[in-house]
Amino acid sequence: MSLFLTSRRLRGGLTGVAVAAVVLTTAACGGTTRGEDEGSSSGGGDAAGASADPDAEIPADLAIAFLPKQLNNPYFDVAAAGSERAAGEIEGEFSQVGPSEASASSQVSYINTLTQQGADVILTSANDPNAICSALDQARSGGASVVTFDSDTSPECRDAFINQATPEGIAEAQIDLMAEQIGGAGQVAILSATANATNQNAWIELMTAYAASEYPDMEIVATVYGDDEDEKSFQETQGLLQTYPDLKGIISPTTVGISAAARYLSGSEYKGQVALTGLGTPNQMREYVQDGTVTAFALWNPEDLGYLAAYTGAALAAGQITGAEGETFTAGDLGEYTIGADGEIVLGEPTVFNADNIDDFDF
Repeated sequence: MSLFLTSRRLRGGLTGVAVAAVVLTTAACGGTTRGEDEGSSSGGGDAAGASADPDAEIPADLAIAFLPKQLNNPYFDVAAAGSERAAGEIEGEFSQVGPSEASASSQVSYINTLTQQGADVILTSANDPNAICSALDQARSGGASVVTFDSDTSPECRDAFINQATPEGIAEAQIDLMAEQIGGAGQVAILSATANATNQNAWIELMTAYAASEYPDMEIVATVYGDDEDEKSFQETQGLLQTYPDLKGIISPTTVGISAAARYLSGSEYKGQVALTGLGTPNQMREYVQDGTVTAFALWNPEDLGYLAAYTGAALAAGQITGAEGETFTAGDLGEYTIGADGEIVLGEPTVFNADNIDDFDF
């Protein structure tokens, strides 16, 4: 879906598309969270040889483009709202474009269009670590600052990466939640997004290793892919339960997958018998927690993720940072952050949602 709204200033005076805001991920090495200074070395993007000016002012009317894996995805709707809020605080111009399906190369044409329009900042969550690199290189050659969030490209293809949490923290939280619910033993399956999703694959690898180490009686019997499509994820859940009659639990590290799986379980004989956890938004999962289908799940605040990504892009465009390790900048209400290795910036630790706290959140 693309909604063409008001014109906005683009580099060179061009006029471009603006799309209203609408609402998981990670395959990078460890970075640092706010306030942890690592010292200086080259980070992502063109950091090597560049010089940062922490006191530089953010230019007025920066054209900030938000390119999610797919439009009409509740998780990215929330992240977009955070980016739009940040753009408003710095008096930038926000737009959102993107594909309706999360295929590997579906984002390329949108990047090319944004480059032609002269976008100052491109914020994107990659459907594939390599498929969009060439297009991003062209965008950066044209002067755009590129920030990936949630799901990274190869580090040389962007200037900075906003990691929602450390891969280890995300993976271990999901396995621990499942172990608590099934007593640390039994067959467990994973319902992922797309087979090429950088963050999903990193988490799954870490989850499998952590489960084998810490919960030897927990067996991960299968990984299936719902392609971040509701109906396919729903069908994959049904297929798992038919294929593995002794299945004790399903872990879905994707907001589309976990909500579709919860919907299937809630109307089936498996409700309360098969545990479900993973990564979801409180608003999607509230009814399934309240009706007993789901005990607990985890996520960071995707609005904060989008907010941090936009401030990072603005800091890059202003020259406050270059993407080099050890550089610091202030991200609005979130405070100060420090860039880690390979241009990675970590938002923080995931939050666990359950019946006791889910009503405290609205996203």
